[in-house]
Amino acid sequence: MKAVGYRQAGSLDRPDALIDFETETPTATGRDLLVRVDAVSVNPVDFKIRKTRPPEGDGPAILGWDAVGEVIEAGDETSLYKAGDRVWYAGVIDRAGTNAEFHLVDERIVGHAPQSIPAASAAALPLTTLTAYEMLFDRLRVNDPVPGAAKAVVIIGGAGGVGSIAVQLLRALTDLTVIATASRPETRDWVKALGAHHVVDHSQDLPGQIAALGIGQPGHVFCTTHSQDYVVPSGELLAPQGRFGLIEAPDTLNIVPFKSKSISAHWELMFTRPLFQTADMSRQKEILDTVSRLIDAGTIRSTATETVGRINAENLIRAHTFLESGKAKGKLVLEGF
Repeated sequence: MKAVGYRQAGSLDRPDALIDFETETPTATGRDLLVRVDAVSVNPVDFKIRKTRPPEGDGPAILGWDAVGEVIEAGDETSLYKAGDRVWYAGVIDRAGTNAEFHLVDERIVGHAPQSIPAASAAALPLTTLTAYEMLFDRLRVNDPVPGAAKAVVIIGGAGGVGSIAVQLLRALTDLTVIATASRPETRDWVKALGAHHVVDHSQDLPGQIAALGIGQPGHVFCTTHSQDYVVPSGELLAPQGRFGLIEAPDTLNIVPFKSKSISAHWELMFTRPLFQTADMSRQKEILDTVSRLIDAGTIRSTATETVGRINAENLIRAHTFLESGKAKGKLVLEGF
């Protein structure tokens, strides 16, 4: 089968930073499905791993986690899917990725793909959807009110892949006020179109802008980017006993400013459940099926903003380069081999 990978960790300024190659098609066993990959998207985790994690073994390491495709083969312990089913998922970080014609994935983290949108549009969503959904409803528990706080959630970095779906999930599944941050005209317009009630500029005085809205101190902050820079502002703008969520791994994170208000900090890694084979691992299937239904009902839209082209090394290098620039809004997708 065709695949794209890398032989040496590092930056993109090398001709072999990502390469096209051929490898054996795997076989489904146990709880695994063998999926023919139709479309993928690119996430920050892709370039972070490419930069820092050397390949294991002799062959190139295959990146990519988001995928939409068709089940070709089901392992002998599977019960949820059969050959021919259309599926979508985000995989797990300790297995080969989806930048390949065929991919193995545990059926417990796989959902039924939306039927109303093309594969490329759907491929933009699984990883960011799981990240946002798990953070909002499993970690921050946004439907569990903070006593005395405004019924509001601040999404720092609202125009990114995770922020873009978080705004929509909040509008679709809660009655909370959604305050998203964006610093450029095009990203401000983007988050407004996705349904944010208010848009503020994270490069300016964040607590002051929130206070000026006149709704009171929010109970929740979901920080999707540069978390270490937003601890102090979040500590100021959050209500006492509020909740702060982050998805990054900064070198240091000083949360002492949260102490006086007893603000709790919550980390989210959507790979945790499959990595540790948790008892609630199938929660990811439930989330993906729920969001698939919301998409088919027209309640949630894809966050795909550009189809880069077919799945090959040249196009993936282009996608990684743009994503590393920090200027992307929504998601970049690739389709077909």
